[in-house]
Amino acid sequence: MSFLRTTVPTALLASLPLLLASCGTLPKNQLTEKEASEGWELLFDGESLEHWRGFKQDAAPAGWVVENGSIHLDEPAGDLVSRETYGDFELTIDWKIGLGGNSGIFFHVTEDHDYVWETGPEFQILDDERHPDGGSPLTSAGSNYALHAPDRSVVNTTGAYNRARLVVKGNDVEHWLNGQKIVSYSLRSPDWFQRVAESKFSTMPDYGLAREGHIVLQDHGDAVWFKNIKIRRL
Repeated sequence: MSFLRTTVPTALLASLPLLLASCGTLPKNQLTEKEASEGWELLFDGESLEHWRGFKQDAAPAGWVVENGSIHLDEPAGDLVSRETYGDFELTIDWKIGLGGNSGIFFHVTEDHDYVWETGPEFQILDDERHPDGGSPLTSAGSNYALHAPDRSVVNTTGAYNRARLVVKGNDVEHWLNGQKIVSYSLRSPDWFQRVAESKFSTMPDYGLAREGHIVLQDHGDAVWFKNIKIRRL
């Protein structure tokens, strides 16, 4: 009996964070003490867009609003760009897409061209079931858009949040979705250049070449929500 009295509470305590997370009771848009000690930073505090602005703009576009602790695109506004630039980094972000919606998370974006997708690779956000791009793995949720397909589909039902994790270190990139690594590739490798040459990006001379740039949340004209946006430099 003494064994049960000591181990059962320990097991319950160990599982408590998971239980709380499943109930939605863990604080949103906050760093844990462990995350802070590991160098993580918040890119969204649940209240303001102070870490963001528009592409080639000084302020955040009006169509991006803070709603119930999330960044929400409620009307066409243009892309949302991080004020800081990042080279090697790890990013985690929770996203939810509207019915039939399309969006994306870009990185290493520069402002030397007219559009963010002329320089920055994209972690695709999509309603796979309803958007035409869901018919091809190369453009499905979690893909490196149009270049690398996820090795399996782990996206949640539309209307539920998904957790994306993007790791960039040197040339190596990993896409994680809902706790599973689904894409990995090497920027500027022979395979990379071949894929780019055979894609829509072949006409964009600076695509994927920058080693540092902005994080971008895409306005693709569809409703999308983001929260718990955390980043650390590697």
